[in-house]
Amino acid sequence: MKAQRLWQRMEKLGRSSLSSLPQSITDELNNRKLVLSILRPATLSRLGLFILTLTLAIGCGGKILVPSSHPPVAPSVTLTISAAASLQDALEAIDPLFEQTNPNIQVNYNFGSSGTLQQQIEQGAPVDVFISAAAKQMNALQEQDLILSDTRRNLLANRLVLIVPQDSALALSDFRQLRDANISRISVGEPRGVPAGQYAEEVLKNLELAGELQPKFVFANNVRGVLAAVESGNVDAGIVYETDAKRSDRVKIAAIAEENLHQPIVYPIAVLQSSSNIEAAKTYTQFLLDTQARDTFQKFGFGTPAS
Repeated sequence: MKAQRLWQRMEKLGRSSLSSLPQSITDELNNRKLVLSILRPATLSRLGLFILTLTLAIGCGGKILVPSSHPPVAPSVTLTISAAASLQDALEAIDPLFEQTNPNIQVNYNFGSSGTLQQQIEQGAPVDVFISAAAKQMNALQEQDLILSDTRRNLLANRLVLIVPQDSALALSDFRQLRDANISRISVGEPRGVPAGQYAEEVLKNLELAGELQPKFVFANNVRGVLAAVESGNVDAGIVYETDAKRSDRVKIAAIAEENLHQPIVYPIAVLQSSSNIEAAKTYTQFLLDTQARDTFQKFGFGTPAS
């Protein structure tokens, strides 16, 4: 009798839900009241739960949702990295290593002179990470609150060198020899926007050569432009980073600038305030600071900055 009353109560409360069942199912349930009358209450409760679940499933289009055993796939994001031109070869070599360990993060690069990249960021270019070839450009962005200051790190170090064409007959071994009459054209980066040009200017000023050599200068808009001018033989000599000189078999290093003649050559890195993928950008910057990337940077001639 208790089972029968329980059935009647269920029937009254669940009539609206049962009405949504196919007729064949409700007929079958009505035909089995006798069986239900002898079931224990606990069993009947479980059956009621089953009916409710079945009703909800049919109400959702007949599909029973089962939790997936697979974890959700992280959405893919694309980062834009604005980096100094002298980093191009190294970063392109590192990129497959990064994407292999971070398959949900793709990287696009924008290479150029640090000054030009700085101006692009100031004008609102959508950049996630900036890597400059000097502190000056990064300082300017930090002063405008355009970078996340706590993500700024000194990533790499480099050296400044004097180069000549590989087949040059000039016996250069010192920057001071650039005043010689048989040297008429010297390529350097534009000091206002090219860090390599700024460092070259510092060296030549400290050697008291800048004014005297001014008529000989052929300016380039980035350090790769200087390298190309020397490779082609269009100039007698040029001043570039050691890493740029080592990547070419068409030039040779004539002299290395003493480090006390210029500010330390460091490459700062930072995430931009405007980045729409800050966590992914932080993942990228950390990867460049880790061992695997550092080993690759060293193969391209970059050093580790002083702490």
